[in-house]
Amino acid sequence: MNKYCIIVNPIAGKGAGRTAIPEIRANLDALGVDYDLFVTEYPAHAIEMAAEAGSNGYSTVVAVGGDGTVNEVINGLMRALNGGHLTSSIAVLPVGRGNDFSYGMGVPVDLEAACKLLVEGHTRKIDIGFVKGGDYPEGRYFGNGIGIGFDTIVGFEAAKLPSFISGIPAYLIAAIKTIFLYFKAPLLKIDVDGEVLEQPCLLVSVMNGKRMGGSFHFAPNSESDDGLLNLCIAHQVTRWQVLGLFPKVMGGTQADHPAIKMLIGKHVKVDALQGSLPVHADGETICVAGKALEVEILRQKLQLVCE
Repeated sequence: MNKYCIIVNPIAGKGAGRTAIPEIRANLDALGVDYDLFVTEYPAHAIEMAAEAGSNGYSTVVAVGGDGTVNEVINGLMRALNGGHLTSSIAVLPVGRGNDFSYGMGVPVDLEAACKLLVEGHTRKIDIGFVKGGDYPEGRYFGNGIGIGFDTIVGFEAAKLPSFISGIPAYLIAAIKTIFLYFKAPLLKIDVDGEVLEQPCLLVSVMNGKRMGGSFHFAPNSESDDGLLNLCIAHQVTRWQVLGLFPKVMGGTQADHPAIKMLIGKHVKVDALQGSLPVHADGETICVAGKALEVEILRQKLQLVCE
């Protein structure tokens, strides 16, 4: 008999996590799902919960929240896997702002449809990324992607906006603000499987999924089970050129722009030769002003409930 551990981040989506609990319970009860539901109380609580649940017989650990909540559950399940005790798949009920992991992995945003997936039981193995550097010299896992530079600042600014501004509008407003806040690109040395690039970089996205920020398709051709990272690297451009890039990245057609490089690899090293690295992983801050970063992909490490 399958039993599910439901981990709810009550502040995900600026409170959407908490308000979604009655609807989630109603859907799961109607489907006859056997589950325990827990609510996180502090940052990284979902890591602890998922590590314990993933080692104690639950068939599936379900992240209820946005990309940050999913990231914590991934880190907890990887802790259980590394300890040799993992019993659980991962599932997502997306109630966050961006829900980019869900988008890239084929998980529906509609809560009723996402709940039905749990009982249908379709799973597939997905790759998991691992990043070391900044505030995490020992490393942190991620599911969707790493952002360095411009999009990290966008995330910082989006989090400052009032609660009535959410989703894609929040990221677009934050992106426009960031044009004036983060303009001088740091000089970076980027090593992708031994291929070295040295240039000013306004943005570097290292993706396992397809999208960040709810609408920016940095890696439209990414596959989450191929053992590869997809990079989108933007050279220094003018503010007006940044505005011109927005629709291209939103449509995933930026590869033909002269300021953009799209690379693929398994192991990535990034060093700031001048300036520093603001970095996030799945929206979670890795560092505000780091100097070096190392990223690798771990092939098909977790089972994901998806369509």
